[in-house]
Amino acid sequence: MRNRTLTALLLAFAATIGLAGSLSAQRTARPPLHGRHWMAVTGKPLAATAGAMMFAKGGNAIDAACAMLGAVTTMWDVLSWGGETQALIYHPGLKKVIGINALGAAPTGATAEFYRGKGYRYPPEFGPLAAVTPGTPGGLMTMLAEYGKLSLKEVLAPAIQMADGYAIEAQTANSMEANKARIKQWKYSKAVYLPHLGERREAPEPGEIFVQKDLAATLRKLVETEQAALKAGKSRKDAIYAAYDRFYKGDIAKEIVRGVREEGGLFTEQDLANWKVKIEEPLSTSYKGVEVYKLQQWQQGPALLQALNILENADLKGMGYNSARYLHTVYQAMSMAFADRDFYYGDPAFAKDQPMKGLLSKEYAKARYGQINWTRNDAGVKPGDPYPFEGRANPLKAQLDAWTVLPAPTNLPRSGQQDRLPPAETGDEAFKQAFYSGTTSIQAADEEGWVISVTPSGGWIPAVIAGNTGVGLSQRAQSFVTAPEDGPFNVIEPGKRPRVTLTPSLALKDGAPYLAVSVQGGDSQDQNLLQFLLNVTEFGMTPQEAVEAPNINSFQMRSSFGQHESRPGRMLAAESLPFYVRNELRRMGYTMEYEEWTSGPITAILFDRKHKTMWGAASNHGEDYGIGW
Repeated sequence: MRNRTLTALLLAFAATIGLAGSLSAQRTARPPLHGRHWMAVTGKPLAATAGAMMFAKGGNAIDAACAMLGAVTTMWDVLSWGGETQALIYHPGLKKVIGINALGAAPTGATAEFYRGKGYRYPPEFGPLAAVTPGTPGGLMTMLAEYGKLSLKEVLAPAIQMADGYAIEAQTANSMEANKARIKQWKYSKAVYLPHLGERREAPEPGEIFVQKDLAATLRKLVETEQAALKAGKSRKDAIYAAYDRFYKGDIAKEIVRGVREEGGLFTEQDLANWKVKIEEPLSTSYKGVEVYKLQQWQQGPALLQALNILENADLKGMGYNSARYLHTVYQAMSMAFADRDFYYGDPAFAKDQPMKGLLSKEYAKARYGQINWTRNDAGVKPGDPYPFEGRANPLKAQLDAWTVLPAPTNLPRSGQQDRLPPAETGDEAFKQAFYSGTTSIQAADEEGWVISVTPSGGWIPAVIAGNTGVGLSQRAQSFVTAPEDGPFNVIEPGKRPRVTLTPSLALKDGAPYLAVSVQGGDSQDQNLLQFLLNVTEFGMTPQEAVEAPNINSFQMRSSFGQHESRPGRMLAAESLPFYVRNELRRMGYTMEYEEWTSGPITAILFDRKHKTMWGAASNHGEDYGIGW
């Protein structure tokens, strides 16, 4: 603890006098990865190995990412096959960034009136009524068919081996045990998660061989369909799409629907058949010569772009790394960007007049920067009005004027070390667990120039497993709202995608790949990614230093989960934060809380153009892991 505190003090002092770049040789808890030919980084060591296996077969970065995706979903880290996949791909032939939208949609009957009629202000966190249609299988097969080199048989081989039985790690096994009361509500989930039903420990033990027979059979059906199509003379691409059709239109789809409806869900066969993966143009902004790309406003990624635009007006390096003024500035920029997220973001297919041009304009960002209170936190920060920056009036002015920050409960509980917070209570612990809910991350790159960043999620433990398919369903419907006053563009409708937290990132410099980065952790994702980017661009950190560096997290935005609560003015900081900085932040109105690690389990790849090599990084907490060559 003393060493960590000393390191943080030295970093803060060096940054204050402009010497942060000279600390690039400091030691990190994990060594940096270096590679010349390829890099594979993800949430579990076994999954990173699956990616490496694809490179050994002659595959490219997309093949490796798809194999890693198949592995982490089979390992329930922290998602399943019925979840959703979001990706950004750099295509070296086209020299452009491509977005992959494989987020499921609300099923037939999933209307705001339906949920309000059942007493829900928001769709529930768990169970069949929390499910949107599966997206990950379609996302994986689309990426592989369009941009990969290998067959579905080769790419799914590691996942099938694991479904046949792998040595389960403690994190997943203990999650099954901890959630077994809820799991027992669902027939097919109970059969998979709790192989020792009736014993003292009903979930698998860490290191036990965990077998998923139904899932293995489902994955083999996909491979069998692909191989039959190839034998019939179909192209590699068409053969993979034949497997895609079997999942969404064939016998697998029928069993998913049957199983979900048996548990009380709303899916229809038409819901699965009508759903499609979208290949789309991402959004972007420039920050001091770096072009940063995020997916569209059906997820929270543009909030990071907005925050960068606001912060570009500040002398962050001059403020000093993690000084009170620096942290206050970052917190205020995030509060403004996330307030806009909560009000303006949602599925663009259902709202053609979202003001994204205004929200991402430099002029709007400069106006927002001018609203920062430099002496105290603004606990009542509201969404801005970007419409004038598009040359039009705001059609939602009445709703905007009525928007308020959701008040914090009066009995805030303790989580970790805290200043001035009352004793622990279940409600706040549940809020924090939901705030950081689910997800893993995947980065891959190769010497051909392919780069991919993926943030898959959904179907985390405890998930409803759909019949005899072994497919755990997403819980992502909870990110919808049921009333326009809680977010006019994100009200649930059949066929609509919820506004989610999942947010991969790619950055280019001088027109070439510079960074691929993503992180798990719900509403904290773009907070941690923002600070990672600032660590690299402003303070000259290496990728491994940047993923380990202490960050702050804000809870002032509305949570995308549970009851969509907020905690205005609450800041999570690292235990290493100096006391004089803590005291200054408290004087500025922040309620402080501390944990040992605060950066989130970030995974990243940086491209060293000078040496034509890659730097890989995975945070020093969690089980994220990378392999390079």
